[in-house]
Amino acid sequence: MARLKISTRLMIMMCLLVLLQAALLGGFALRYLSTSLEEQIGLRALQLASMIAQTPAVREAARTRNSNAMQTLAEELREATDATFISIGDREGIRLAHPLPERIGKPMVGGDNERALKLGQSYISRATGSLGPSVRGKAPIFSEKGDILGVVSVGYLTSSLGHIILRYQSIVISVTLALLLLSILLAVWISRRFRAAIYGLEPHQIARLFEERNATLESVREGIIAVNTEGLITTFNQAAATTLGLSATEPLSGRPIQEVLPDSRLPDLLKSGEPEFDSELTLQGQTLIVNRIPIRDGDKVIGGVASFRRKDELDQVSRELTQIQQYAETLRSQAHEYANKLHTIAGLIQIGATDRALDIIGQETREHQELLRWLTESVTEPVLSGCLLGKYNRAHELGLQLSIDPDSHMGALPSHIAPERIVTLLGNLLDNAFDATLSAGGKQVLLSMTDLGRELIFEIEDEGPGVPEADRTRIFERGHSSKASGRGIGLHLVRQTLAQLGGEITVSDSDSGGARFTAYIPKQLEKAG
Repeated sequence: MARLKISTRLMIMMCLLVLLQAALLGGFALRYLSTSLEEQIGLRALQLASMIAQTPAVREAARTRNSNAMQTLAEELREATDATFISIGDREGIRLAHPLPERIGKPMVGGDNERALKLGQSYISRATGSLGPSVRGKAPIFSEKGDILGVVSVGYLTSSLGHIILRYQSIVISVTLALLLLSILLAVWISRRFRAAIYGLEPHQIARLFEERNATLESVREGIIAVNTEGLITTFNQAAATTLGLSATEPLSGRPIQEVLPDSRLPDLLKSGEPEFDSELTLQGQTLIVNRIPIRDGDKVIGGVASFRRKDELDQVSRELTQIQQYAETLRSQAHEYANKLHTIAGLIQIGATDRALDIIGQETREHQELLRWLTESVTEPVLSGCLLGKYNRAHELGLQLSIDPDSHMGALPSHIAPERIVTLLGNLLDNAFDATLSAGGKQVLLSMTDLGRELIFEIEDEGPGVPEADRTRIFERGHSSKASGRGIGLHLVRQTLAQLGGEITVSDSDSGGARFTAYIPKQLEKAG
């Protein structure tokens, strides 16, 4: 059997609830109506009985025990009222008047005359007489001297009350059906609103998504922390606890993020609503690379999520990827360049110009030997040497000349500066210089660098169209690109890398009319405070 949808189940439950309420309330109402009706009928019967007992003609007929006169009076009074029967008896309880004349002279039935005949009380009774169960009003007949002469019994058969109750019962049933219809319409409306609030998902789908969410959170290597609008932790996965050295058994959900991690910056995210990507942050003594994004419900910020990994882990991955990319680029450039030169040498040999072929081979060997010698003597970091060699070959492949100032020098990098950061910085600046030079029909890109003094300085000049002063700040913004000037690709990474290293960059005009980018990186970190 297919599982019912939540809207169907909600509608069924509401209908059953309304039916139950209607049954209880209807039963109570009918019971109350029946009781109240009996009380009202009883009071009416008592009033009629008291009035009849005080009638002089009834008193006289009771005193003389004149059953004929009493029967005539009783029938006239019964027809004048809505009573089912009027029965009158003497002081012995023998009928003097009855709706059925043949029962006159016989004892009254019901056993409820004693209080009237012996105590002289007027009252309401419920008993079964010769006509059936009835509600009766009993009143004694007194003589002028106060002696009890008999009893008047005015009654309404219980069966006649059922017709009145049935009319009211139909009203109750009609109201119940109207409430049931209203509840169905209300249930449909509520179920639609409810389904919209939970994005049309069924409970079993929500449960599956919850399990998938938990499994996903625990399977990723990134630490993940989520908070609500009040800054209380709602999610804190195992990777986050391990990375930050927190107890995995200590409950963190529901605790303020400011109490657990005061420097997380998540409260700032809730206020600004602006996402942050790849920012560096120190938490619990660990340097992390953090992404923070707000959780929104429409335009309203309802929480925030932060994901992070240790910086040294990402640096290791970046280092391996950088080396692979450098090897691939170097091999590709060399293969392309050597293929062209081999074709040239082969052609020279075929036409007999062997001396010229030997000159080309010697020149190629000397150029690479000089470059390798310079890299060995002037650049200590192997990763940086590999980057420069790859960019040198890339320039040749593009038909450009990468000229490195022979006086340049770059020794061992300070411990806080990862070689991969310098590769990111230098590689993106050179790539943009190549693009700019090609776009303007230039031929040469100049590079100089030095580690003398208190800063590492890298200067790149191109023969491109230059950068207008109005754009010299905007070219480093995320997503900015200018095809005309060849800028924008990777320059945001340049600024981000320099910001992480505490450095800066300037843009000016080169001597050739292109652009000059100069990056400055301090050798020592500034101490806080």
